[in-house]
Amino acid sequence: MASLTGRTALITGSTSGIGLGFAHALAAQGAAVMINGFGDAAAIAAEVEALKTKSSAGAAYCPADMTRPEDIRAMVADCTAQFGAPDILINNAGIQHVAPVDEFPEDKWDAILAIILSSAFHATKAALPGMKAKGWGRVINTGSMHSLVASPYKSAYNAAKHGIAGFTKTVALEVATQGITVNCICPGYVWTPLVENQIPDTMKARGLTYDQVVNDVLLDKQPQKQFVQVEQLASLMMYLVSDGAAAITGATLSMDGGWTAQ
Repeated sequence: MASLTGRTALITGSTSGIGLGFAHALAAQGAAVMINGFGDAAAIAAEVEALKTKSSAGAAYCPADMTRPEDIRAMVADCTAQFGAPDILINNAGIQHVAPVDEFPEDKWDAILAIILSSAFHATKAALPGMKAKGWGRVINTGSMHSLVASPYKSAYNAAKHGIAGFTKTVALEVATQGITVNCICPGYVWTPLVENQIPDTMKARGLTYDQVVNDVLLDKQPQKQFVQVEQLASLMMYLVSDGAAAITGATLSMDGGWTAQ
């Protein structure tokens, strides 16, 4: 893996799970890293210190609210002031809510679209001028198998993740001659604390065993019957930011254990 010394990475929704895994992978290759998201203040501070240990270029945290465009613009400006304009932008923030469309709370719809889709627009808009000035940039959007197929009761999430795939393609075409690539990684179910913490409640609600929840509920449509690992996603992300992937742009790349092959 080529060194990322001298590069700056900004990752939204990165205080845990996939985004935090991305941050650690980037820091390990020498990039300065700014993480973002919500969570326990002490835990976030500890992660920032761990990232600093991995990357001599430094690390920082920004608590920007992804529903507020002004916060997102300020986050990019803060990153630029501390480390230089982002060379690598990963739009990873997301939330979920499950309900039939005719019962779907309107505030949940608005929040999901804002955090997944609109935040990617605002962050990309703010970061692109710096990338254009350098003649190099990598934008990676965290999509989902729901960028490609749908599941019932997830209308807002499906709409937002389909939207992020279309947004990826559009921006990729706009900057195709400027040394900037824009791609979308589409994972299936990933083993994260968020997923793990759902299992006991599902066991109780459905009267199922641990293994039944994992295999018959969470991994029902994932043919490999294995969770995607954060480290696997980080490996794909690291390839996309490398010079070896300079000709890959506008792509939606699945890592879903075979889900979308069906």
